[in-house]
Amino acid sequence: MKRSVLQKLIAWKSDPDRKPCIIKGARQVGKTWLMKEFGENYYDSFVYFNFDEEDALSSIFETNKNPERIIELLGLLKDRKILPGETLVIFDEIQECSAALNALKYFREQANEYHILAAGSLLGTLLAKPKSYPVGMVNLIDLFPLSFDEFLAAVDEPLYEFYSQIKKAQPIEEIFHSRLLEAYSYYLIMGGLPECVASWIKHKDPQRIRKIQNELVSIYENDFAKHNGKVNSGRILMVFRGIVSQLAKSNEKFIYGSLKTGGRAREFKEAIEWLVSAGMINRLHCVTKPEHPLPAFDDLGHFKLFLFDTGLLKHMAGIDNAAILLKSDYQFKGPLTENFVLQQLRGQFDVAPRFYADRSGEIDFLIQNGTEIIPVEVKGGEDKSAASFKAYIKRREPANAIRFSKRGFSKDGAITNLPLYLAGMTRELI
Repeated sequence: MKRSVLQKLIAWKSDPDRKPCIIKGARQVGKTWLMKEFGENYYDSFVYFNFDEEDALSSIFETNKNPERIIELLGLLKDRKILPGETLVIFDEIQECSAALNALKYFREQANEYHILAAGSLLGTLLAKPKSYPVGMVNLIDLFPLSFDEFLAAVDEPLYEFYSQIKKAQPIEEIFHSRLLEAYSYYLIMGGLPECVASWIKHKDPQRIRKIQNELVSIYENDFAKHNGKVNSGRILMVFRGIVSQLAKSNEKFIYGSLKTGGRAREFKEAIEWLVSAGMINRLHCVTKPEHPLPAFDDLGHFKLFLFDTGLLKHMAGIDNAAILLKSDYQFKGPLTENFVLQQLRGQFDVAPRFYADRSGEIDFLIQNGTEIIPVEVKGGEDKSAASFKAYIKRREPANAIRFSKRGFSKDGAITNLPLYLAGMTRELI
């Protein structure tokens, strides 16, 4: 599978100010595969160490702080010489050894000629804690599930070739539009977790996808208890399981009381922060003003929570594949489509998307592109704009506004309609 983040790793390798690099991301998004693929194709060799599988590894870091000595011992373990710039050193599941995580500081300060790449499950929760890793001594790269374009490249390369050449304002022929909408529907079902995509490529069996997704949910829920530390694992589980019902209610914001009778922010705040840090959920803040800079107007108590993978959300919501493939209007269509768009927008812009709500209604997303604030409406079908979106445009007169829907490309005044499958190319097409 082609992962766009590989370009970031290639740039990291050649950067003269390179530091040891940590890849963050939820479990099963492909961190281990990515690191090995990078080592295999861009270095003379790589050495791989897994702190979850090799218990004796920890003693090397607990008894040594000299990076040259650590490298020497690691080379003995693998029976090969580790060469600066030629051998990629991979530390997987590094969260299992705090001494190894801390040792990255010494590699930066004393032996930065060695190329060190690390990753770990739920590592974001560890990095979010004060003094848990050497601030300023590492590079951080986020890895998410496959985006739609990565999914398309994996399952239908000829169609991806057409997709990748789409330009701004380009009409898309109906035959390609239909095929891309079909691929979009498949993505809603499969999502972007590599195991699901690989299984579909190999077997084309939806039952296998369902089984994998069910197992992944169990793995994630087991992780909550295993890695939660001081955060109440029961509350983490309640928030995670409550996302579907929260989105189904079309609430203007996350309602703590729906998790349990009398639920309050003070009970669930840490659980939400844990899930955000773990990369399991995407938090979308509401702003009090739709103006630049958006983060300055965040209402910290007013937000929505979405799942990090749309396919997993579809599975947890219990949506039948036929509802998606037969183009019917089904319950939860709106939240699922919004989850997809947010997943594709993530990382495209320097500032994460927000949303806005006032007496006229709600704007699904606000994008900050430079100093411009672009309102975004998301439609799961071919229907046109809601009254609140039109009222916002009339009142505020933005230079650009975007509607995502199943319609083809069109432009009507300030509103540009983009097909949903082009959400991952938003920045290039506005």
